[in-house]
Amino acid sequence: MLATMKKEHEDTQIALEASHKVIAGLTEIGLSMSKKIERMKAKKKKARENHMVCHQKFQARIQESEYSMQAQHLIIEALVEEKDGFLQTIQGMQEANGAPAPFDDEWEEEPEEQPKEEEIEDIPLGEEEIDDE
Repeated sequence: MLATMKKEHEDTQIALEASHKVIAGLTEIGLSMSKKIERMKAKKKKARENHMVCHQKFQARIQESEYSMQAQHLIIEALVEEKDGFLQTIQGMQEANGAPAPFDDEWEEEPEEQPKEEEIEDIPLGEEEIDDE
């Protein structure tokens, strides 16, 4: 009976050591997975931050382009007004000198003349020429 108890005790001891090894292995796997999860979370956070920075830079570029377009529009308007002023000044000077005013706000281009297609004349075939038709 003592031998049987001793044998059971050894078996229990072996099973317990095996359980400890399994628990230690699972704990190591769990810690490794936790570290990987933390690294993935850090990468995701960094990617999100990079995305936000990129988005903000893109929005700033769009805004800068819009301001530039508005400024260009104002410059164009000012140039058109200046051109109109010049035309009025020229027209006034020409009227003062008795010359006809060549400038008109509704300036029209003359339509281009379409060249007439030259009619192809039938050239009679000579006796020595070959007719490929």
